[in-house]
Amino acid sequence: MTVAQTYLNVVQKRFRSIKEQGDKTLSQLDNEQLHWAFNEESNSIAVIVKHVSGNMISRWTDFLTTDGEKATRNRDDEFSDSLQSKEAVMTVWEKGWQVFLNALQELTEADLQGFVTIRGEQHSVIDAIERQMSHYSLHVGQIVYIAKQIKGSEWQTLSIPKGQSQAFTESMVKKHKQ
Repeated sequence: MTVAQTYLNVVQKRFRSIKEQGDKTLSQLDNEQLHWAFNEESNSIAVIVKHVSGNMISRWTDFLTTDGEKATRNRDDEFSDSLQSKEAVMTVWEKGWQVFLNALQELTEADLQGFVTIRGEQHSVIDAIERQMSHYSLHVGQIVYIAKQIKGSEWQTLSIPKGQSQAFTESMVKKHKQ
């Protein structure tokens, strides 16, 4: 396997992992919790989902051939809390990820040598992918953080529970020695 193909496989796996963190978080929340915001300057989880999805659809529709900031995108509207139900939030979440992951999966090794345009500025394809890795990770981290604050002691951890790091490490070492 070439380095380019390894890179494509790794980023696809990492992005699926980021989505999974978001999926597991969103599944723990009800509609009211999705719309909670700390204050008027803060975004609710529903708003963050709407923004991430809008970004994904804009950036990854015709990724290699059109500017990543589509004329059809209304970025300012992404920050209005207009999704009324959990079902609507989940539909928007899934749509963005579907567009993004499909586009990412279609990339070839040769595509990694190319360039794309975002808001008129040229970026290497790899740089554009890495920009989105940072952007989506940041927002999913926000979603997780807000959800943990809302859920408190009812939060179901997405990773290694507190106090169980050593046992987890030992089980992983044992698993990989086999």
